[in-house]
Amino acid sequence: MKALCWRGAGSVACETVPDPRLINPHDAIVKVTLSSVNGADLHLLEGSVPSMKPGDIIGREFIGEIVDRGRDVAKVAVGQRVVVSSVIGCGHCYHCGIGDYSLCDNTNPNEDVGDRHFGFATCGILGSSTAFGGYAGSHAQYVRVPFADLGCVPLSDVLSDQSSLFLSDAFPTGFMAADMCELQPGHVVAIWGAGGVGQMAVQSAFLLGADRVILIDRVPSRLKAASLRSNVEVLNYDEVNVHEALKELTSGRGPDACIDAVGRDGVLSQAVLACRKGGTVSVVGVYTGVLDRFPIGAAMNKGLRFRMGQVHGPRYVSRLMKVIEKGEIDPSFLLTHTLSLREGSEGYKMFKNKSDNCMRVAFDPWLEPTLH
Repeated sequence: MKALCWRGAGSVACETVPDPRLINPHDAIVKVTLSSVNGADLHLLEGSVPSMKPGDIIGREFIGEIVDRGRDVAKVAVGQRVVVSSVIGCGHCYHCGIGDYSLCDNTNPNEDVGDRHFGFATCGILGSSTAFGGYAGSHAQYVRVPFADLGCVPLSDVLSDQSSLFLSDAFPTGFMAADMCELQPGHVVAIWGAGGVGQMAVQSAFLLGADRVILIDRVPSRLKAASLRSNVEVLNYDEVNVHEALKELTSGRGPDACIDAVGRDGVLSQAVLACRKGGTVSVVGVYTGVLDRFPIGAAMNKGLRFRMGQVHGPRYVSRLMKVIEKGEIDPSFLLTHTLSLREGSEGYKMFKNKSDNCMRVAFDPWLEPTLH
């Protein structure tokens, strides 16, 4: 089959690799329909995750069709159209039992790698390096999905592929970012990052009861996209001092909650300094290393509460599918470009550089190249 493989820092290539096969009785094989890029993929692409190996198939956000399943798979059938959660939960351990699927104890076979990097092994995550289980990713024609009864969710017939795709990662991640803020009437939320996750965090924060949402970015097209779909207030950090602007917008108090949807040191420090005393800092931007010069003094003395983590995907997918069905939120606007796997390098450059008003690129593994 064709797949998009990591070749080293900043380099990907479409290659021919062996088709996946069933290994365990709880596996399913999914024929990929669409597979989107996301911000976490950029960390892998740039080589900031030391456990990447040349030849690793990247990608973690996708929809497709079940074409084979193990004997223990009972909730999805061959021929069903499904969305697949990017994180892999077993459904049976302590953490899965309380809905914290990204903390699963049983889906990362590379426990020693996780121990070295994080103190404990994380769950497995598709297309996310040896540290997260070494599972092949979704930028491919077929994917093996472990624990398919939990990770594969049948899609409603009324939902388009474009609306369904972001149920895999961006929508649940943005929703979880807002959910962790435990929003109350009157709350003001500041969100750093107007990419796919930030866009979904904006709409989710309003859905969960925020009174005001302030979105911070530097890309005019992304700020405009958010403004067209909600009453969000926007700040372009190339034009204003974000800290002072947030103070002014909140009468000197600061936002009740600050969301880091970027995953960069400077953003997290800004969020800590901007958040009101006793407020919440919610972190869904992906971090894999250590921070230098983190303002721990501000966090401690202001009594901030931190909530963070990889998305607990299976906790949210079915709930958010109903949100889309009701027309409350439609994530399809995130998909701005659809390319073939052979155009993978161009697609990632476009996504990284935000060229041509790119929000998200999706790869159709069965599409022939269109770029010249």
